Amino acid sequence: MANVKLAIVYYSSTGTNYQMAKWAKEGAEAKGAEVRLVRAEELAPDAAIDANPAWREHYDETKDVVPVATSDDIEWADALIFSTPTRFGVMTAQMKQFIDQQGGLWGSGKTVNKVVSGMSSAQNAHGGQEATILSLYKVMMHWGAIIVPPGYADPVQFAAGGNPYGVSITAGENPVEKDVEEAVKFQAKRTVEVAEKVIG
Repeated sequence: MANVKLAIVYYSSTGTNYQMAKWAKEGAEAKGAEVRLVRAEELAPDAAIDANPAWREHYDETKDVVPVATSDDIEWADALIFSTPTRFGVMTAQMKQFIDQQGGLWGSGKTVNKVVSGMSSAQNAHGGQEATILSLYKVMMHWGAIIVPPGYADPVQFAAGGNPYGVSITAGENPVEKDVEEAVKFQAKRTVEVAEKVIG
């Protein structure tokens, strides 16, 4: 069976979703997937980034290390994992703009049957993580994608917070906690396993 090609597309201002994306990459590669880790392009002005030292530090550390996501990454992939912070209960403007730029792929049917899963974070425990993932999944329904949530297919989901839609964390509260890392890796592995069946 051919290896699954997985694109992990994330946006991260201070590094939480970047860490989640890296865990997802590890989990997917452990299942034999070929992975591209890419980021949604930053849209915020320098003044906004400079106002938050953690944002500036993370941006400077990754801007020349992680490629900016393009339509080619979507077309290339059999499967996609999106990871985005929540902004007022929906995905960030950076992630939304990237998705909005895929109209050409959608219009030519190239998003159909992509296997997709989503993850999120927020500053507080009930900050809209589930709503953010659901906002992403609504777009994926328009794409004709196959949505793969983690559900409760592994007990680690409960240990990591119990979100059946996708792993979500509270930024700043133990973002490197082992349960969350294992839950992200499980979600990535499950995405790859479903993709194997779809492309097989």
